[in-house]
Amino acid sequence: MAYIELRSVSVSYVGTNTALSDCSVSIEKGEFVFLVGRTGAGKSTLLKLLSREVKPSAGQIVLNGRDVGKISALAVPKFRRSIGIVPQDFGLLPKKTVSENLAYASRALGKTRRQTKRRVPFVMIAVNILHKENNFPAQLSGGEQQRVAIGRALVNDPPLILADEPTGNLDPEHSEEIMQLLLELNARGTTVVVASHDMAIVEKFGRRVIQFEDGKIVQDSGKQTPVAIEVEEIEEDV
Repeated sequence: MAYIELRSVSVSYVGTNTALSDCSVSIEKGEFVFLVGRTGAGKSTLLKLLSREVKPSAGQIVLNGRDVGKISALAVPKFRRSIGIVPQDFGLLPKKTVSENLAYASRALGKTRRQTKRRVPFVMIAVNILHKENNFPAQLSGGEQQRVAIGRALVNDPPLILADEPTGNLDPEHSEEIMQLLLELNARGTTVVVASHDMAIVEKFGRRVIQFEDGKIVQDSGKQTPVAIEVEEIEEDV
């Protein structure tokens, strides 16, 4: 069984057209996959299905052997601890510093103060933002804010990262830096699914591409050979 499976999945929102229509696709553990298509094509809906923000109207979505659509509302918070979610906007708390934003996310996920104190510096190193640990979001560039947002998604060391337009608010230089960071995380074994409309970035990194149009999958490039990148080994001090 694949790590992620969509089996004839459809999603309809009240008062709108069908967001996804009879979609079937599988993603293996450790893959890096781009979801592409125009706004409203269905790529963000797929991310919401995987994080159990929405439920399928028909069909089945399976993540690591678990039927996501059958997860109860009470069990959703615990389920999401195994997923790192990078939203389209940075979503940082403006009155908290970089380290405080990460610590807040860690505590919200149920980590103890001791675990949080040990984990946060490691995450800041991993996303190359330690030198800004005492800065507030307004004092950071867009690329730096996105690094913090990715760091927040990493505080629980999730096996899966879902990123919705992670370069949408960035210039080309910072966009490439953010994608390189996601590639490095993928090279360490994390499964990464990225929704993007930035075709220049998508084409540059040569990973698997699933294209959506009007709620349907119209093209799938298939599993790609990983791009060779240099990865600095970072180990948490325990």
